[in-house]
Amino acid sequence: MIQTLFGSVEQEPSLLEKLKSGVQKTRAGLVSALEDAIQGKREIDADLLDELESMLIGTDMGARTVDEIFDTIRGRVERHQLNDGAQLKALIREQLLDILQASERAPAHVAEPPAVVLVVGVNGSGKTTTIGKLAQRFQNESRSVLLCAADTFRAAAIEQLEIWGQRTGTRVIRQTAGSDPSAVLFDALHAARAGEYDYVIVDTAGRLQTKENLMAELQKMGRTAKKVIRDAPHEVLLVLDATTGQNGLEQARKFTETSGVTGIVLTKLDGTAKGGIVVAIARELNLPIRYVGVGEKAEDLLPFDAEAFIDSLLEK
Repeated sequence: MIQTLFGSVEQEPSLLEKLKSGVQKTRAGLVSALEDAIQGKREIDADLLDELESMLIGTDMGARTVDEIFDTIRGRVERHQLNDGAQLKALIREQLLDILQASERAPAHVAEPPAVVLVVGVNGSGKTTTIGKLAQRFQNESRSVLLCAADTFRAAAIEQLEIWGQRTGTRVIRQTAGSDPSAVLFDALHAARAGEYDYVIVDTAGRLQTKENLMAELQKMGRTAKKVIRDAPHEVLLVLDATTGQNGLEQARKFTETSGVTGIVLTKLDGTAKGGIVVAIARELNLPIRYVGVGEKAEDLLPFDAEAFIDSLLEK
């Protein structure tokens, strides 16, 4: 089951296979090394452990996280408590799963719609595309969606969101380029209430985390939302490009400090061998991963499931 702002929905049966395909570059080498150990082709010795540790660090899981995992593993090897490859694989899986599950938090439950989802992130992270895919996903869950074009800094951003609105049959509330983003949000929230929409998904200007005035604008939007809907925004999703690896951690820290990020959407996971950044985010920032993008199609935005993700990395 997947937790949403309106309760639980059924998990897609193809999730694991889609994830396996999406993290294929990250899996490369890791699975074969583990399988060789499991099948007895390689002894569990210092060389194998060093190789696996280097592979995990190479996926951008973070050196500190990987060091902790392998300190535990080496301790068990020295005490003769780890005797074969199957146990080694199970122990790696267990520790990675513990890290991801420790950061899991269900979204805030929305008793009375609309649920307001603020989507933030830097330029080029795939933010507007993610919004379109989210709209399609929520509609597939039989929920009505309104899009808010509050990225007024770039006229092209408004046009891009309108294209996604046309593709998904979703209404878009917009003003002219250069308008006050909070004013657009104010209009959208009133329209959502009048139209009895379930979700309002808000596009915001792609901004560098170092631009303090733009971060202040984001905080102003949060205050505006609360004036119309008391508990809004119910979710603040930070869109990160998986191909940026560890650089994405610093982005996430800045956005969390200024905009109250409640969850991560990791895009372009299929385009990188550094999918381990998922684990680093969970470990370093204690933020839940809500969705991962593994392709260009609307259905390639997948709800994140810790067990399915770890299995997609480690299973044949």
